[in-house]
Amino acid sequence: MTNVLVGNLDSNRTPDELRKLFEAYGLVDAVEIIIDPETRYLCGFAFVEMKNDLEAEKAISHLNGMVLWGKPILVQACLPQLAA
Repeated sequence: MTNVLVGNLDSNRTPDELRKLFEAYGLVDAVEIIIDPETRYLCGFAFVEMKNDLEAEKAISHLNGMVLWGKPILVQACLPQLAA
């Protein structure tokens, strides 16, 4: 399973839009758009969890830098957390 960071999103994106975008490359388990808890505005980034690592790599290579919704988006794999 691969967690993918999606950055430089505009404030009008929805989880369904990101899910559809990534499902073109494989099975998506979850989408979480990050919201500022104080202002309730989108922070401009999200996380997409994909079940298959190869599909996630394909999505990353195809989508990173692509201009979507008027902006080039940043798409990269999240680094695994290290055990403390």
